[in-house]
Amino acid sequence: MNLKPLFVIALMAAPSLFYAQQVPKGYKLVYEEDFEKGSATQQFRFTQPSKWISSAGKTGKALEFTGISDYQPPFRSPHTIGLIGNTMAGSFVLEADLLQTGKEYGHRDMCVVFGFTDPSHFYYSHIATKMDDNAHQIMLVNEAPRKKISTFTTEGVDWGNSEWQHIRIERDLDQGSIKVFFNGKLIQEASDKTFGKGYIGFGSFDDSGKIDNIRIWAKDSEKKGATFFEAK
Repeated sequence: MNLKPLFVIALMAAPSLFYAQQVPKGYKLVYEEDFEKGSATQQFRFTQPSKWISSAGKTGKALEFTGISDYQPPFRSPHTIGLIGNTMAGSFVLEADLLQTGKEYGHRDMCVVFGFTDPSHFYYSHIATKMDDNAHQIMLVNEAPRKKISTFTTEGVDWGNSEWQHIRIERDLDQGSIKVFFNGKLIQEASDKTFGKGYIGFGSFDDSGKIDNIRIWAKDSEKKGATFFEAK
């Protein structure tokens, strides 16, 4: 019996099952959220809570941000951030499903924040339609406006229209490596050891979007409540 077609069909039906098998040895699942419970957002901290709602997800419910926040960061960086405020991770693998709900233009984006210790110190991956010095890059915010640190990027991504996309970020503190994957394809890479363990979150500069099926595996993590921004 030829099992290859069945294997391919299984991956198409549940691609995250394939990605999850690629977690490095010694990493543990430290966070998982599908937003099905009413208390799902209690651990989050938001730059503007009124911009975040529970809405229809990939399956069931999702966390949605509805537009740019009024929040003004101390240095130029994303305005809209929803921070997972109960877990700090060092070396980690993050997987999540993202749906960009804004209009199409070059800087149409969603962002993933990580290594966050306060609003002036963190990394983020800006995932956008078109790449330039300020878009579709891995960025560093270190008491100064965001700075591009990417060593590799693609020309951009196709967010599609009402289409869920699967992202994966791999960060290795010992090596300083950061890799960002979009539906299994490497789209961004950087090498940087400026920051260590920190919080992880999602958001955007100017757009709107949804997040679902978050999973974080970490080599080293800490359960510590964040005091930044506001709870919902």
